[in-house]
Amino acid sequence: MNAETRPPDPRHQRPEGVTDTTVEALGALSKALETTERARGALYTFHQLTGSADLSLDDAVRLLREAGHGAQADRVEREILGRNVIPGHWTFQIVEEYNSTYYEAFRTVEQEIRGELAEGRDHLYEAEMKEARRTQGHPDHTAG
Repeated sequence: MNAETRPPDPRHQRPEGVTDTTVEALGALSKALETTERARGALYTFHQLTGSADLSLDDAVRLLREAGHGAQADRVEREILGRNVIPGHWTFQIVEEYNSTYYEAFRTVEQEIRGELAEGRDHLYEAEMKEARRTQGHPDHTAG
């Protein structure tokens, strides 16, 4: 059997008895988790950008002082530099809370449900879509 006629990897084949609706439901759950992964990435971007902005304030304060604007430099230091982004929290704390409160719970539930309903197999919906959409015999459409 060559690569062009080889069936999809068994890790991506639905176990016996798993219905179309279950595969669709697991696909929706997986898509929601993937969206959460993207949101988490955006949260890390927010964290890094806010931190970079705060560090850039050092230059702004220095330059304000060099330009003779000590009162304005003092105000930036007092009111903005090192400020909480929400009451009591810097961005790293927001990331930590998101991870422990929402993200880890979501990952765990998705993984456990996939284990219960599909022997832990991942991306069944997408694998079946790939199989349905590929051109048999075309070298760039192999199953593997």
